[in-house]
Amino acid sequence: MGLNVSGASVGAAGSLAADAARDVERGVLTTTVEHMVRWARKSSVWPATFGLACCAIEMMSTTNSRFDLARFGSEVFRASPRQADLMIVAGRVSQKMAPIVRTIWEQMPEPKWVISMGACASSGGVFDNYAIVQGVDHVVPVDVYVPGCPPTPEGLMFGILRLQEKIAQGIPPKYKELELREGRGA
Repeated sequence: MGLNVSGASVGAAGSLAADAARDVERGVLTTTVEHMVRWARKSSVWPATFGLACCAIEMMSTTNSRFDLARFGSEVFRASPRQADLMIVAGRVSQKMAPIVRTIWEQMPEPKWVISMGACASSGGVFDNYAIVQGVDHVVPVDVYVPGCPPTPEGLMFGILRLQEKIAQGIPPKYKELELREGRGA
């Protein structure tokens, strides 16, 4: 039995809560290393500077003062894929561009995530022809899809927040999930 904040006795669960309350008052927090790593990854997702079509304009506008993507720790768009852990495929992917998209994705360090932004990146959009890949998921594994033509900056921010939730919950990136499913993963 323990005491709650008002001094009344409580059971074992209440005792843990009371201990936690005392620790917070003393300025001491306890957690696991895994939880801290997930929190750090979630809070510092750095996208690669990579835009293919009109959706890229909307992606760029998420960093301006009106939308302020910096509030969520993703304001640092990296010019090198080796410094980024998020690829936002913003716009249609042509057959000629698909190998380049794959190469850039392969150059990113692990763990890495992909957001498909817009109808063209997600499904080919209105470009139902031989020159456009009918969904970037044929080229790289996609973690989050952001719908729209073009999707709004708020839509992209919502997608980034969904990705951050997945990271915080410990859900592996899509490529890891596929490796595990195929039996190649560690």
